[in-house]
Amino acid sequence: MAFELSPLPYEKNALGFISENTLNFHHGKHFQAYVDTTNKLVAGSNYEGKDLIEIMKTSDGPLFNNAAQAWNHDFYFKCITGTTSAPEGKLLDLINENFGSLDEFKQKFAASAVGNFGSGWTWLVQTGPNKLKIMNTSNAANPIVDGFTPILVVDVWEHAYYLDYQNRRADYLKDFLEHVNWDFVASQMREY
Repeated sequence: MAFELSPLPYEKNALGFISENTLNFHHGKHFQAYVDTTNKLVAGSNYEGKDLIEIMKTSDGPLFNNAAQAWNHDFYFKCITGTTSAPEGKLLDLINENFGSLDEFKQKFAASAVGNFGSGWTWLVQTGPNKLKIMNTSNAANPIVDGFTPILVVDVWEHAYYLDYQNRRADYLKDFLEHVNWDFVASQMREY
């Protein structure tokens, strides 16, 4: 089973806050390279036939880095949309319960992502029944390995935003949080 680059769930010019040029590089070059390298590293190994999550949980080094980056990127592109909306129902209730309000969540999430040193990811994860947590990871690290359930992620590697925002990570975060695909986020929540 070879891994394939999943298509974007929107047109490359549909996001508004991220340009088609950035998506051509980020999705078409960076993400594609992680998928291609994972396929090369898996071929003929005992990881052949395993899914990306199994590979992430049981590998290290270059295989872990590429498999995790392939998974992380696929998840990230599903977390954003060209339209603006707000969370509803149980998701909104959990955000309010864990962070005080949607605005407070956005402030804390943005601050965490802006302060995430170097290259990495900022996640909203479910850590248990009715428990949400914001966490940063570096490089390719993924919270699944630590037993958490990712429900939202922002890519803070510079290739995700530099062509559009240069060094203005805070502006990228502000715009990202206005374009979260909250329906996708809600669909990732686990029942405990």
